[in-house]
Amino acid sequence: MAEKTPVDFWFDPLCPWAWMTSRWVLEVAKVRDIEVRWHVMSLAVLNENRLDELPEEYAENMRPGGKSWGPVRVAVAARQQHGDEAVGRLYTALGTRFHNEGLGVNRDSIAAALADADLPADLIEYADKDTYDTELRASHKEGIDKVGQEVGTPVIAVPGPDGEEIAFFGPVVTPTPQGEEALRLWDGTLAVASVPGFYEIKRTRTKGPDFSNL
Repeated sequence: MAEKTPVDFWFDPLCPWAWMTSRWVLEVAKVRDIEVRWHVMSLAVLNENRLDELPEEYAENMRPGGKSWGPVRVAVAARQQHGDEAVGRLYTALGTRFHNEGLGVNRDSIAAALADADLPADLIEYADKDTYDTELRASHKEGIDKVGQEVGTPVIAVPGPDGEEIAFFGPVVTPTPQGEEALRLWDGTLAVASVPGFYEIKRTRTKGPDFSNL
């Protein structure tokens, strides 16, 4: 059997838009021969040199000790101690707790997600430690270097038709596309992203994150 096509996906568990995009990619994986490989990136790292430009409440989450650091630190600790496969399980558990169930980004939600993902409870201790921050920053840099600094999460990278890698930010969509709609978006996204010199399609968001079909 032919090997599955790798789809590398960089996420920050804090981001509701990345969460919906991740569930879209998994919907595509039900019928397309792809294998999603999960990687951590960090909105806190992305924004650390421009906090004064951000809305105060958002910036507060990104500052040292803010709530954006705990989930990514725990996710990286899970990878370091339990392997790549654990990251996808934990992301699903974190996203379900944070976004679908609306329980918020806090230690209780992270601890519950670790249990949901069948990972050791003591990984929660890394939420407040910089033990793996070097690895976190390296993972973030790997993803962001593929698309540039003027984007956020998620970043997706796939092999292109000529063997060259295609990488892009997004797509940003709500609610998560399902069924044939998910496949149309996948094919269209890869089609435009594979064109040399293509950079952006965008329109103003008129809806907030909608988790109703997840």
